[in-house]
Amino acid sequence: MSQTTATAGGVTAPAPIGVRLDRMPITPLHRRLTAVIGVGLFFDTFENNLSGTIGKVLQGDFGFGATSLKLVLASVFVGQFIGSLTLGRIADRFGRRRAFLINLAIYSVFSLLGAFSPNAGWLIVTRFLAGVGIGAEQALSDCYLADVLPAARRGRYIAWAYTLAFCGVPAVGFAALWLVPLTPLGVAGWRWLFVLGALGSAAVWVLRRQLIESPRWLAATGRTAEAELLVARMEAEAGQLPLNSTELPTRPAQEADGRTSLRDVLRPGMRRRTLVLWLFCVLSVVGYYGFGTLAPQIVAAKGYGVVAGLGFTALSFLGYPVGSALALPIVDRVERRTLVALSAAAMVLAGLGFAYAGSAATIVAFGFAYTLCSNVFSSVSHVYLSEQYPTAIRATASGAAYSLSKLSAAALPFVLLPVLDGHGPGALFAVIAAAMAVLALTVWTLGERTTGTPVE
Repeated sequence: MSQTTATAGGVTAPAPIGVRLDRMPITPLHRRLTAVIGVGLFFDTFENNLSGTIGKVLQGDFGFGATSLKLVLASVFVGQFIGSLTLGRIADRFGRRRAFLINLAIYSVFSLLGAFSPNAGWLIVTRFLAGVGIGAEQALSDCYLADVLPAARRGRYIAWAYTLAFCGVPAVGFAALWLVPLTPLGVAGWRWLFVLGALGSAAVWVLRRQLIESPRWLAATGRTAEAELLVARMEAEAGQLPLNSTELPTRPAQEADGRTSLRDVLRPGMRRRTLVLWLFCVLSVVGYYGFGTLAPQIVAAKGYGVVAGLGFTALSFLGYPVGSALALPIVDRVERRTLVALSAAAMVLAGLGFAYAGSAATIVAFGFAYTLCSNVFSSVSHVYLSEQYPTAIRATASGAAYSLSKLSAAALPFVLLPVLDGHGPGALFAVIAAAMAVLALTVWTLGERTTGTPVE
């Protein structure tokens, strides 16, 4: 049996659950947890790209004006802003597993209700409420995987989860290309896209009931016996001996009471990294969702029809899972902040190429290159964000940062669509390029080094 206490400087402290987790090899349990999280994230990316992908279709079906279209595109991100703040606090207070079940249940119900929208108002409200549910998905997933994965393999397996996740982007593109021209059972094809998202997330909810609670969170909130039991099971599966007391670090572990506050992220020692991450989250979505949400609008501005635009977009979106897969062999070998800066710079170049592409072939080629680079960027970004805060406040702090990204994404249609309509794709991508350049410089010069470091 593993030892549960140790003396460090005369202070009795909980056994170092985090150290024991970090020294494990990757086990079948780690792979199962990563797969379940990745499948849930699949529907997060499906959701995030749904409104933008079928925006032109909705505009024609409901007779949207410019303002209504912007509200539909923005509503889900406003909901995600609220969901990120609220469910992050719930995850730190009541547990990662419980927050996961709440967020998917809300999303599944309101995504299904969105399929029955009789008018623009209903659609905007249901998209908003579905966003509340799915809003914390990425923050919760990043925190959970950072909690359970060993430090040396953390980056690779979080990148694996997002490789699964970003299959959701071409999935929504090709599903829209297939369903939009059809009326299965007499129902408009775009409505079936909402049904697919709802039913898929309901299936993931069933899978997530089998998730273990985070041992790090249990230990940080004083439930040491439960954490001890889970880690002992994981050590038995790994075929390794429990950590001996002589191997314990001399620094005593700190225990939290489960009450967290946004003030915690601005305390001494956290302030600079928090401000860097907040700026990072606000700017990253300009490059990432600026393309994913507006790509069909950009193609339409080049003179192509709705169906052709959906085809170009679907082909371009194939770069999302390919980019995540390319991140796998490098994410644990290159310092995170360096990889963030380099991939952001690559997005700038590919985006400008897409803006000025004239033929169908070059539109697809630069679109594919952009999405590929953006998902190297996204995969390493999720790893980087998951490593910034200690366990007791990780979900609250990450949720706050992610909430700013959702607010920024909600503002994008109101900021970028007028630029596209008034000045064309070149000006649009000049704005995106400027945002990504500021992001790259900030992370490169002020960001923390995190590769391979303990998350405590």
